[in-house]
This record gives sequence, C-alpha cells and structure tokens, in this order.
Amino acid sequence: MASDSLRAGLAEDLGHVYRRTWWALVIRGLLALALGVLIFARPLDSVAALALVIAIWALVVGITEIAHAFELRHVFSSWWVLLLAGLVSVAFGGAALYYYPGLSLAFIVLWVAWWFLVTGILGIYAALQLRKLGIDWGWTLAWGVFSVVAGLLALVYPLATLAAVMGLIAGFAIIGGIALLAGALKLRSAARGVARAV
Repeated sequence: MASDSLRAGLAEDLGHVYRRTWWALVIRGLLALALGVLIFARPLDSVAALALVIAIWALVVGITEIAHAFELRHVFSSWWVLLLAGLVSVAFGGAALYYYPGLSLAFIVLWVAWWFLVTGILGIYAALQLRKLGIDWGWTLAWGVFSVVAGLLALVYPLATLAAVMGLIAGFAIIGGIALLAGALKLRSAARGVARAV
C-alpha cells in the first residue's frame, strides 16, 4: 500500500515537472520562431529594435555593475574597476539612446569587424607558429586571412554587415525555435513512457 502511494506521489510530481517544462519549451519555441519570422518580414524595424535593445542593455548592465561595485567596496580592493565599467556602460547606454539608432548600429558593425580582425590576426599568427613546428598550417592561415578580409569588408560595407547580423539572428531564432518545439514533443513522448512505467 505504501509503495502505491509512493508511486502515485512520484507520478504526480513528475506530471507537474513535465507540464511546467513542456509549456516552457513550447512558449520559448513559438516566441523564437515568431522572432525569426518577424526579423525576416520587417528587417528595418528589427534593426531599430536591436539598436534600442543594445542601448537599454548597456544601461541595465551599467547600473547593475555600479550597484555591485558599491556592495563590494568593503571586501574587494579593486571595486573601483567594476564602478568604472558600470559608469562606461551607463554613459554608452545614455549616448546610444540620445543618438538612437546610429550609435548602437555603429557599435554592432565595429564589434563584428573587430571580432573578425582579431580572430583573423590570431589565426595568421597561429598558422605561422604551426609552420615553424612543421604542422599542417594551410587551413589555419586561410581562415585567418578570410577573417581579416571579412573584418575589413564589415567596416567598408556597414549596411551589409547589419543585414548579415540580422539574418544570423533570425536564422538562429528559427532553428532554435524548431529545436525547442522538437524537444517539447520528445518530452511529451518521454513523459508518456515514464507514466506507463510508473
């Protein structure tokens, strides 16, 4: 009798966990799909929204870092570094709102270009080191050169860079949404199997 009540309690607990998890996956999957489709359907509005998100994100992160800096000042001798980072973030967020959307969009382009350039230069350096060691270095060098060229192109063609970033975000959102919905379906079939076993 005790084992029957234990099984019933376990089944009820699993049912609650399943329902919460399943709905969370479905909602996140549908939202991700909607975001991806919306970006493709309204790219200019999406770019403007991304610029606003970056500005607000910088403000929130900056305010949080300033608050943490003051909380840690008694136990962390370099608390001022966190304070300085917070002030820079707040200043950028405020400037990005004031110069909306130009500053945030310039930030995106420069960030992408910087990322390509730094990874490209590091790739070229790694290829030269591999060559000295007698290890195959051709593909590493090719990737490094490609990254440097992509970084330079990102700077020269900022609108294409923004379009590529938005396309990547939309693509990842759609793929992620499909994966989340597939996970929800697998969870549903797994929950049925567990319910039968219990």
